Amino acid sequence: MGGIGICVEGDNSTQLPAVSDRAAEAISHFPNKMYAFIWRNWNLVDINQMSKVLETKPVNIVQIAKMMGLPQYVKPTWSIQQIYITLLRRNWHILPYSQLMTLTNLSDSELAQKLREDDFLYVKLGNIKPVCDAVHYSEPTKADIRKLARIAQVVHTDFGSTVNKPEVPRFAFINDLTHVDPEVNSQDNQKSRFELRYIYSYFGLFGDPLFDNDPNLYPDGLLQKLSRMGINGVWLHVVLRDMAPGGEAFPEFGKGHEQRLLHLRELVDRAKKYGIGVYLYMNEPRAMPKAFFKNRPDMEGVSEGDYSAMCVSNPIVHKWLTDALAYLFKEVPALGGIFSITGSENLTTCVSHGQFASCERCSKKTDTELIADVNSAMEEGVHRSAPNAKVIVWDWGWRGHQIAPDIISQLPNNIWLMSVSEWALPLQRGGISTQVGEYSISAVGPGPRAQTHWEAAQKRGLKTAAKMQLNNSWEIASVPFNPAMDLVAQHCWNLASSGVNGLMLSWSLGGYPSMNLLMSKMFDRDPLPSVDEALDEMARNYYGEKGKAFARKGWTRLSNAFKEFPYNGSVLYFAPTQIGPANLLRLKPSGYTATMVGIPYDDLKTWRGPYPADVFINQLQKVADGYTEGASMLQKAVTLAPNKHLCEVQQQARYAETIGLIYQSAANQSRFILLRDEWLDAKTSTVRKQELRNSMMEIVQKEITLAKKLYVLTKEDSCIGFEASNHYWFVPDDLIEKVISCRYILDELKSDHLNIMKNKI
Repeated sequence: MGGIGICVEGDNSTQLPAVSDRAAEAISHFPNKMYAFIWRNWNLVDINQMSKVLETKPVNIVQIAKMMGLPQYVKPTWSIQQIYITLLRRNWHILPYSQLMTLTNLSDSELAQKLREDDFLYVKLGNIKPVCDAVHYSEPTKADIRKLARIAQVVHTDFGSTVNKPEVPRFAFINDLTHVDPEVNSQDNQKSRFELRYIYSYFGLFGDPLFDNDPNLYPDGLLQKLSRMGINGVWLHVVLRDMAPGGEAFPEFGKGHEQRLLHLRELVDRAKKYGIGVYLYMNEPRAMPKAFFKNRPDMEGVSEGDYSAMCVSNPIVHKWLTDALAYLFKEVPALGGIFSITGSENLTTCVSHGQFASCERCSKKTDTELIADVNSAMEEGVHRSAPNAKVIVWDWGWRGHQIAPDIISQLPNNIWLMSVSEWALPLQRGGISTQVGEYSISAVGPGPRAQTHWEAAQKRGLKTAAKMQLNNSWEIASVPFNPAMDLVAQHCWNLASSGVNGLMLSWSLGGYPSMNLLMSKMFDRDPLPSVDEALDEMARNYYGEKGKAFARKGWTRLSNAFKEFPYNGSVLYFAPTQIGPANLLRLKPSGYTATMVGIPYDDLKTWRGPYPADVFINQLQKVADGYTEGASMLQKAVTLAPNKHLCEVQQQARYAETIGLIYQSAANQSRFILLRDEWLDAKTSTVRKQELRNSMMEIVQKEITLAKKLYVLTKEDSCIGFEASNHYWFVPDDLIEKVISCRYILDELKSDHLNIMKNKI
């Protein structure tokens, strides 16, 4: 996932994706979808908004919630904008488009734009909108009341009084991270061997943050904390046609750009107080609807669906790209620079997806020339107005990520070359040979692709940067950082020894100011400390002399366990390793394919990628066991740690435990699906079915235990389950729903057993 799409003014993509002919997934543990809707939106959405959707009075919703045993209503303190992705995902199989728009306060055009442009949101939802009938309030029937009583009984029996005990509100971390400490210097002036270390906001909203002047994009408190970690750059995503006027050639461009530039200047000035520069992500020029080219046929490049590339081989498009950046940096000259990506999932230039041969103009050039040309156009524009700004060219997506030093040879002289550190690193996990793409903490870079590209760039005298994931990765991103500190330290040491000039420490995930980030600062010194020296110092600083040994043992256990992660792009994006126990078990196959970091369903075949099912499960179990043991060691270290760092060390233990629970659940779910599919097979004997039923029930009981444990952790920490580009994958009530669903499945399995016994009689 190398590109971020965003909702832009003037984009004509106002058409909602067509509703498929696929029936929505059944939610059998509720009497009907009205009750599922109330459960899944309770205390996430203002009750008046829920009432509008169901076309009823709030009192009726409150009454139903009470009948199901839900906690007391608390009015949400966050905006719909902060949680609309969560709402869309959890209601995707419940509400039709019309009611989704009512729930989220989005018009049809706004929803269409978000589905297309907000970090591949429609892809995360499976590229399919199931058929959903409208859901309206109706009085509970007697049968409904009996089922609601059963749900309430489960809530009471399994969770007791904890349901109504106060929880840390979702998004509470924003208050924690925006607090400015007056006792801390505003700027960290420590000299660094890395000229640049830049990162994304932990909780920055997607969409159009500069137009909206999002207060939570980079508040002063977060900038101060990042500066203390040695960060000297932050980045944000923009669309160039929104940031500069288009002139005579493109008069529709630039609507609202003055407002965006005003807010950008304010951010640049604030960040400067903390020694931090602001960098813009350039994934340009963005494809446009075909109607855009009606009077510009010579500018239309390759097409995908209803969109076509703006062909940079056309002199007018080329000039606009350069002039727009020159204008932007003239208006905001203190910007730190840009980083470009020319091969992302977004269609940009004709070469971005390798289809340039189908363009009359671009087919006359090589892909090397085309990639160099678009980067040269951007570099020329930036440096025309700001000669000292950094232009970082990222090699993501070049020729499907093959090694390509010939492209580097044609890049401009005054750019940086950035590569994903761990790319192409060969691995063997569980006896299966594979290769790292990106987003890996379990595999420590640099790999051969990055090393080859950096060497080619350095021979030309270009500066180089490594893109890495220091806090978390898509291996698991539902905790703000993964305390596998030995792996983190080794990667930092490797890069400090490699001669690279800068580090990009995260993509959209991973911007939390944690010990992991601080680890990269540990290797700024001369002489360079060893990995053990850095880890010892970090453990001593946070856990004290008494707790240091337990912390080191815990970190090593976690790191060794994480090296067993069954790495593969399919596992990374589709397995339930973001939500674990919050993913429901299905007694009947859903028939739905797992979606990219979205909804795993029960699609074991996609989850496991190249790994045989038994190997996949075994590797997950190794990670789970290691994190359970490592968390216990860290919990022991916490009891010995000084009070001044109690919050940080408690987080480490809590997140280690959370990761263990999530991976254990992923292993459980995989086992359950194998057993279920055999149980449902008509060829399976009655005796074998009984054995399978008993094994399934054991797994269901284990999932109940895991869900209850994760419920407690999630209630006490608002970071768990959150990631900026996905909002909340799960909230505490989802874990109660998991237990309700599990109890329903147990009832069904017991009923199956009774039916079998009756047939025998």
